[in-house]
Amino acid sequence: MAMTTRCPEDDEYESSGSSSGTTTAAAAAATTTTGQNSSTNSRISDLSFSSSSSTASVRKPASVSITVGKPHKANQAAWEAMKLLRREKGTVGLDHFRLLRRVGSGDIGNVYLCQLRYPFFSTCLYAMKVVDREALVVRNKLQRAEMEKEILATLDHPFLPTLYAQFEASHYSCLVMEYCPGGDLHTVRQRQPNRRFSVSSAKFYAAEVLLALEYLHMMGVVYRDLKPENVLVREDGHIMLSDFDLSLKCDVVPKLLKPKPSTDEDSAEQQCEVADHAYSCALPMQPVISCFSVAKGVNGSRKNPKHITVITATTMSTTTTTTTTNTASSTTTTVKKLAKEPSPEVVVEPINARSKSFVGTHEYLAPEVISGMGHGSAVDWWTFGVFLYEMLYGRTPFRGDNNEKTLINIIKQPLSFQKIVAGCSDFDEMVRAQDLISKLLMKNPKKRIGFLKGSVEIKSHEFFRGVNWALIRSVRPPEVPSQLMSKSSSSRGKPQGNQVQRDAAYTVPAHFDYF
Repeated sequence: MAMTTRCPEDDEYESSGSSSGTTTAAAAAATTTTGQNSSTNSRISDLSFSSSSSTASVRKPASVSITVGKPHKANQAAWEAMKLLRREKGTVGLDHFRLLRRVGSGDIGNVYLCQLRYPFFSTCLYAMKVVDREALVVRNKLQRAEMEKEILATLDHPFLPTLYAQFEASHYSCLVMEYCPGGDLHTVRQRQPNRRFSVSSAKFYAAEVLLALEYLHMMGVVYRDLKPENVLVREDGHIMLSDFDLSLKCDVVPKLLKPKPSTDEDSAEQQCEVADHAYSCALPMQPVISCFSVAKGVNGSRKNPKHITVITATTMSTTTTTTTTNTASSTTTTVKKLAKEPSPEVVVEPINARSKSFVGTHEYLAPEVISGMGHGSAVDWWTFGVFLYEMLYGRTPFRGDNNEKTLINIIKQPLSFQKIVAGCSDFDEMVRAQDLISKLLMKNPKKRIGFLKGSVEIKSHEFFRGVNWALIRSVRPPEVPSQLMSKSSSSRGKPQGNQVQRDAAYTVPAHFDYF
């Protein structure tokens, strides 16, 4: 069934009594749309960045530079251009950018495609998030914009936004991030056959999203708003999460989980199965000692080895010495020890995070969010299950005729899947996918996969078998929009106007609609 675009104004909401208060603003959205507040439009639509109208409570310095290094962006043109601009000009401000067009809007601001005003850097495109601080004060959402800056400034991950610069212009706050020309996964899904992804494509996107969520949890950020509309596609086809205005910031403490050692009553077969990961159950082949060799003592004197057996070409028997016997005994002891003591696991999951905020998108809300009893990081694994379900089946699992029925279905309706045709090429993969989704969409968060160990449990599921997590960026994505976007980017990237016009201070025209 075709999925209509979910309007954030209808689906994203937050209770006035939110206990978290640590949410972030939308990040570098390329195609998301939202309902607009008509009263706000009439009040500030005719203002430009150069307006002098600003309240004292929200006035900030004219520009603020970001000096934090971003190793994942090293040697990339957009990052190096910003570094060079900062070295030459000292600070980065609005007058250094040319706004080209609006590419998206969110609950607390709009996103514009922009480029540096200097011809040498004109091919570098950025996404500038513009937030009206005065409007956010009226709407009591200024804290979300402030938290966005704090979170984005700390992120350095291939599948998360990069904050190139931030500055203030009058009562506007501007965040310069990377631009994703490939749109979002909701739009990409609409172009697929039957408006759903193949299993291999869904696995690719789910794997990259999982790594992004893993990093966020390690940084103490619970995302809380995963959906295809918030997963953007970069020029190279890889993904980037966006829209952090509903995220929860919390503390996270790394833990070392030591599995319980096996007892002596365990069968030898189980011990051999564990030991197989490091050693073979059979004793390893011992080094062959030549019958012509002689051993040297500690002081260099030659000693005659004891119990040497001569090796012939026909028997190929191994030499048995006192040293060999001791080595075999030591190896056997090591194998048994490894079998009884599995390796500990390092888990960095904010399992103690708690919030009673009623936030999210209706079709993606976890049962514990709807109940209002409090939720933690497990909500991200619920939304991850709904996300995977929608990519594979083209719809969310609990969608009702309206928002109220959707919430009731999430609480009461059991999970169901479309019947898999036996013998189809992806039969086994779909079975594994359904098993993972079933474990992610457990209504009791304590029984949900990932509740205690986070992404460690999910990455080890059979559905992700064969995924090389360390080299996933080397895998060719299902769709690479670079060829299509390079033509439009090159035409938009050409410097416009003469040198005097390019160097002049920029003022946003009145028709630019901020909210």
